[in-house]
Amino acid sequence: MSRADLSRPSPGIDSSYAWMRLAISMLLATIGAVGMWAVVVVLPAVQAEFGVDRAAASMPYTATMVGFAAGNVLVGRAIDRMGYWIPALFSSIALSAGLLLAALSTSILQFTLAQGVLIGLGTSVIFGPLIADISHWFNRRRGVAVTAAAAGNYLAGAIWPTIMPTLIKAEGWRFTYAAIGVFCLVTMVPLVLLLRRGAPEAAAAGSAGSRSVQPMPMSPAAMQMLLVVAGLGCCVAMSMPQVHIVAYCMDLGYGMAHGADMLSIMMAAGVVSRLASGFVADRIGGVKTLLIGSVLQCLSLLFYIPFDGLASLYAVSLVFGLSQGGIVPCYAIIVREYLPAKEAGQRIGIVMMATIFGMAIGGWMSGWIYDLTGSYAAAFLNGIAWNLLNILAIGLFIWKARHRAAVAA
Repeated sequence: MSRADLSRPSPGIDSSYAWMRLAISMLLATIGAVGMWAVVVVLPAVQAEFGVDRAAASMPYTATMVGFAAGNVLVGRAIDRMGYWIPALFSSIALSAGLLLAALSTSILQFTLAQGVLIGLGTSVIFGPLIADISHWFNRRRGVAVTAAAAGNYLAGAIWPTIMPTLIKAEGWRFTYAAIGVFCLVTMVPLVLLLRRGAPEAAAAGSAGSRSVQPMPMSPAAMQMLLVVAGLGCCVAMSMPQVHIVAYCMDLGYGMAHGADMLSIMMAAGVVSRLASGFVADRIGGVKTLLIGSVLQCLSLLFYIPFDGLASLYAVSLVFGLSQGGIVPCYAIIVREYLPAKEAGQRIGIVMMATIFGMAIGGWMSGWIYDLTGSYAAAFLNGIAWNLLNILAIGLFIWKARHRAAVAA
């Protein structure tokens, strides 16, 4: 693409190019999100090799989420200023370098640093920043577009945990990490270069498909804080099955392969949930869609406690994936519904940072509770408590919105 091409006005909102860009973004996210899921699959192998307890073995995942969270804000701010592709290019290289360095680590500390500083930060570009970028290209089907872009993360969770155990068994986790690092480099960089066009101008008020920001009797800072609390609560709860399902299955005697299969089923169901929630959000709004998903997630977490047979765990993992998959993208939809578009990258990044911190804290907390109790039952109960905090925050947001509507009427 020439400099002249880049200087031309971008194709319009809801255009055929916008849909092609969405397809490229989904593929990019499916590849790049391996940075989140690879550490979950290798957790038992890393724990055994470095001779640490479950809480310490969970720290690389927590570090990954911390780097991922920081990257969502930093890269989000960068795309507000310079567009998507330049931050994405550097982040893709960082992800590949992190995977290669992690494969060479000689201690749990080195492995944790590679996960947090390079892999976590590099992976962030395919989540909040990618969602913020694609949200500028759609109005009429913004909910569908946002959730489809976010679905790449779950497609990665369905694909990579299925592929990795076979490769780990044959060649070891270090070879697997190195191979994935090379694969990410040679695929993500060309895909990023296909996304060099800048975002289109917002649709003029009153034009087809245009949307105005909805008024609320709260300051933007107060709204953001409420969404941060909700995001933190839902994702502390969400992290329990996602981070520990492989280890949980191994403790029950079912083996790594069954646990990885359950994680894949969970993520595949999450893709269906994300896409469906996009259609629902375009009809009833992001806040109500978020509340539905949060309540269903809380119920499915409860099912994990009494049902620990192999067949029932597969069934509950399916239900959990169908329940929680659409939750996180709804925060981006809500930001675009209630907050200015020009701040989308930074504000979506902040809310996504809260959800990721929830995953990081929850992943470590579940391992810590397991070490204390020798069982995951208390960890599931802890997740349910955090989920109730999430539901309370969303309920308050809906109450404020209804109060504003009643006053306006």
